[in-house]
Amino acid sequence: MKSYQRLTAAQPAACRVEEEGAAPVPSGHGKLAPWWVGSGLLVAAVLLSTITVWVLRQVSGGWLGPTAPPKCLVVPESHRFDCYPERRVVVTQELCESRGCCFIQGPPLAEGKQGVPWCFYPPDFPSYTLESLNQTALGMVGLLVRREKAYYPQDIQKLRLDVEFETDTRLHIKITDAANPRYEVPLDVPRVMKRAENPIYSLNFSWDPFGVLLQRKATGTVLLNTTVAPLIFADQFLQISTSLPSKFLYGLGEHRGSLLHSLDWNTLTLWARDVSPTESFNLYGAHPFYLLMEEGGNAHGVFLLNSNAMEVALQPAPGLTWRTIGGVLDFYIFLGPDPNMVIQQYQQVIGFPAMPPIWALGFHLCRWGYGSSNGTWQTVRAMRNYQIPQDGQWNDIDYMDGYRDFTLDSQRFSSLPSLVEDLHKHGQRYVMILDPGISSTSPHGSYWPFDEGLRRGLFLNTTQGQPLIGQVWPGFTAFADFSNPDTHQWWLENLQHFHAHVPFDGLWIDMNEPSNFMDGSEDGCPPGELDNPPYTPAVLGDSLSAKTVCASAKQKVSVHYNLHNLYGLMEAKATASALIQIRGKRPFLISRSTFPSQGRYSGHWLGDNRSQWKDMHYSIPGLLSFSLFGIPLVGADICGFSGSTSEELGGTAAECPCLPQAQDPTVFSPAARTAMKDVLLTRYSLLPFLYTLFHRAHLQGDTVARPLFFEFPRDEATWELDRQFLWGQSLLVTPVLEPGVNSVIGYVPQGTWYDFYTGSSVNSSGEMLKMSAPLEHLNLHIREGSILPTQKPGTTTEATRGNPLRLIVALSSHATAWGDLFWDDGESLDTFEKGNYSYVVFNVTQDIFTSTVLHASTEATKVTIGTLSIFGVQKPPSKVLLNGQEKPFSYLDNQVLNVSDLGMSLSQGFSLQWL
Repeated sequence: MKSYQRLTAAQPAACRVEEEGAAPVPSGHGKLAPWWVGSGLLVAAVLLSTITVWVLRQVSGGWLGPTAPPKCLVVPESHRFDCYPERRVVVTQELCESRGCCFIQGPPLAEGKQGVPWCFYPPDFPSYTLESLNQTALGMVGLLVRREKAYYPQDIQKLRLDVEFETDTRLHIKITDAANPRYEVPLDVPRVMKRAENPIYSLNFSWDPFGVLLQRKATGTVLLNTTVAPLIFADQFLQISTSLPSKFLYGLGEHRGSLLHSLDWNTLTLWARDVSPTESFNLYGAHPFYLLMEEGGNAHGVFLLNSNAMEVALQPAPGLTWRTIGGVLDFYIFLGPDPNMVIQQYQQVIGFPAMPPIWALGFHLCRWGYGSSNGTWQTVRAMRNYQIPQDGQWNDIDYMDGYRDFTLDSQRFSSLPSLVEDLHKHGQRYVMILDPGISSTSPHGSYWPFDEGLRRGLFLNTTQGQPLIGQVWPGFTAFADFSNPDTHQWWLENLQHFHAHVPFDGLWIDMNEPSNFMDGSEDGCPPGELDNPPYTPAVLGDSLSAKTVCASAKQKVSVHYNLHNLYGLMEAKATASALIQIRGKRPFLISRSTFPSQGRYSGHWLGDNRSQWKDMHYSIPGLLSFSLFGIPLVGADICGFSGSTSEELGGTAAECPCLPQAQDPTVFSPAARTAMKDVLLTRYSLLPFLYTLFHRAHLQGDTVARPLFFEFPRDEATWELDRQFLWGQSLLVTPVLEPGVNSVIGYVPQGTWYDFYTGSSVNSSGEMLKMSAPLEHLNLHIREGSILPTQKPGTTTEATRGNPLRLIVALSSHATAWGDLFWDDGESLDTFEKGNYSYVVFNVTQDIFTSTVLHASTEATKVTIGTLSIFGVQKPPSKVLLNGQEKPFSYLDNQVLNVSDLGMSLSQGFSLQWL
């Protein structure tokens, strides 16, 4: 039996796939060479370890616990891959060795803490052997055989290995049962027609034990090495481990914590769960994707296309273990080489995000407990009275009759249709909440949504074929089965009926993990391998049915065991389709539960946070993580969902690319209210820039909000930063995240940065700088070489769009700059795809600004460019020429050149020169 060893470029594996894409060739005597060398090192290490243990025993009086075999002592602590990951079990030597594993007891751990596993795989633990490997048109197909059974039931003896060299930067590796079909995620992924010609990666295999070694050609960096621990593939337990080239790993959502994950024995569970965001808990969504920064600034990503309950164990080797309890091992690896490109390549597989309507990017208000439509209306009027920008007004479930979907409380919310009409007259929108739990207790014939859903068979069923009944806000409920296409039609009809009475503009879908106030159902869950699998990942509540439905529940496509993590995605898909059919415009939709590809249908909010400063801090890694997941329309309850906020905490409302809910600014003191208004006006002035970023996200998968290391990947000082972020390439946001301060310390990457408000420059060598931060001021800095399109702000996006544009030019040290603007009507479907848009590029070189219209539509004729502000003009100009005609200007001591009253139509190109 072969040992598990850390392979390097100097230790070729048993089979090499040549760069030119030739068929893999076993390497003859070379097949034995690495093992022979490895064995010699292993023997030497064992002898050294044995001597060391003997010496330590003499020094310590002879006691170090039970003696472990020499083959176990040779494994360093950081490289011990867990052989007994079950929680709530005290792992004994007897239990461990019954699995054929090594047992070395360590010090006791504090409650809830993880550490070095006591039970771990020995170097010679049995795994699969690569029996054959043949070339295909797109890559290779192989057969893996296990000759000794592993310790989980229904071990699968023969596996099929499929490798496809899909693009030069994307590799697809899939491992599944060689004999029987298994559940696979019903997600549309691209199918390539030809093999990559010049991949930037090289792929090697170890034959016995089977392992994958993936390297980056340019650097030789080993990105994956799965020989570090055995592959296990049982019916309900799939596990594969790999070494990692660094400790800088991000993604793997949804969790609350820092952007950069700790590799200090940290297990992340992916199982959608309704729980207030709390560290170490599995939260609302599941995203089995990680991005990793490599030494030198390259990046790669790995996506496991699997929707079953899962956990990812991180350890300081550095190493990672995927454990899932169903489906197949279907991996996509993205080679970047920079982090922006990794995310683009990931979205080429899962799909690019939808283009939101521009009003989605304005300020939206909601709260639980307005009490009535008149109470809601009162807030809207107060916002208008103080001229505070607002685009959307939302209601939580208190608008419903008895918390039942598609109903209206006729007593407290009777004036809701009039409120919505009033919002529309003022260029504002109305958004309402929906839950997937449909009340099952109304008298027959009195509640159409349940009666009709029951008649058509559209609910999740028990193993006995009856609707599974749980409990949510309206009491006992059935759960819509969105995996059934017929459910989409029923959902549409319900929404059409309600929209005829209350013409809502957008929806937020909540409780769609799906959430359940009881575990499983009113009758519990039946015994069996689905509700009580051989292995349960470290889910909150220690059961798959904790505060959700039974895993054994039947759905149209499969059992809930397989589809649970897809529930929110499937509901979002049905809801987005319904909104398009009802309104004929771009849908605005946010969902609490999410899964890869969700960005194609909805945005996301970060859930039921608290009115605490810590929650504001965690909202930043939250929104940055969802940028990695391809869901750029993401935000947080600004002042918190639960608890009471403070004026100071509520004063930073312009930070997120989407600002869903907030506590009402009008209830604060005049000073705080003014500060909030000013920050919101700043946000609205940036809408042209922000909207263009969303266009680039929709078109090619760019991130909108992004970590600093995305733009400065060679600067390792940025790799751990998650208290600041960038909008696009150009705008650095440094918020205050602590109470009682009037300054903030932030990192400013190397280069020249300009204060957004004044144009004053900051020259940084890449350092932490202290910035003034009074309540009314949000620190924003523009990166040199950028041009930001901004606009005079109004109190709605509709009002703002009619105002003149102001272009802010931030000159580089070479006196150059570039920027762009995407412009359309803000809400029609597929404007880019149909050509109904304008796209303008701005450029500065040799003291000449040019605006070039690359594509034009009638919308661009409705807006003018009024002002050009140029930051970093080294000396006062003697004159300024607009299309050759002299133009008045002003020049400030901080090297800012302003030219106003340009009056140039966005649809026409022009040039402006300063001499």
